Amino acid sequence: MTPRVKEILSWYGADSPGTLTNLARLLNHGRLAGTGKLVILPVDQGFEHGPARSFAANPPAYDPRYHFALAIEAGCNAYAAPLGFIEAGVREHAGDLPLILKLNDADSLIDETDPDQAITGSVQDALRLGCVAVGFTIYPGSARQYEMFGQVRAIAEEAKRSGLAVVIWSYPRGAGLSKAGETAIDVIAYAAQIAAQLGAHIIKVKLPTDHIEQEAARKVYEAQAIPIATQAERVRHVVQSAFDGRRIVIFSGGAANFDDAALYDEFRAIREGGGFGSILGRNSFQRPRAEAVKLLQTAMDIHAGKVA
Repeated sequence: MTPRVKEILSWYGADSPGTLTNLARLLNHGRLAGTGKLVILPVDQGFEHGPARSFAANPPAYDPRYHFALAIEAGCNAYAAPLGFIEAGVREHAGDLPLILKLNDADSLIDETDPDQAITGSVQDALRLGCVAVGFTIYPGSARQYEMFGQVRAIAEEAKRSGLAVVIWSYPRGAGLSKAGETAIDVIAYAAQIAAQLGAHIIKVKLPTDHIEQEAARKVYEAQAIPIATQAERVRHVVQSAFDGRRIVIFSGGAANFDDAALYDEFRAIREGGGFGSILGRNSFQRPRAEAVKLLQTAMDIHAGKVA
């Protein structure tokens, strides 16, 4: 156990030894073990976007076992997926890497102004499958947000009682926000704060832009001269908004982007802003496997400060 991992675990003083052990398993696995940084492979896109949109660019990825093997070969801290994908590969790879069971999902067959997700797995499923954590998506800004907040609160209580960690995907979305507002700096910082208040150990948000959505927030950002001009400054502010950096905040890779130089700049901004790492799905598994491994490992090396 490195001093950095011990420090991070000390932030979660209300948690049981079982939950702290599972957090430690995440932080002590893979190429980034012991650094306090995380790179996680998430594969919920088959459910969220459909199989062809998700896997046709790299057909081996239709097979759930492909993603286990990719995460293991690259040295990811963990692999996150819905129930079906985890069940389809967990026996072959039991104990090979930490698993996060995504407990709610949505599909793209209905275009909703105020989105919601269905509960598609349980804490008991996560325990049965040997997972270290459960994951749950919330949509701050949706008319259905309060129902989702109540769901994740109840699930977090059960998960913690069972010794599991809790990961919250906090994605602002809904009629209450403009499209630009979904990634506005004030909104992303708010989303990180909400996830922390709901009991998340690890918070996943999108990288913010310098747009400010709420006029009430704009007045404060301008009066207090909060630095948000650069991506690194915006990352720093989002991390600050998650209990002054005492909760783990990782950043989504978003839609597939095969401009590696741009991705590497994002990783550097996350590192320079004090972010804890990245969660990279389509940007990795939609590439040929060798290229995906290279991307994931480069992300790890940048986050760890091994390369500039």
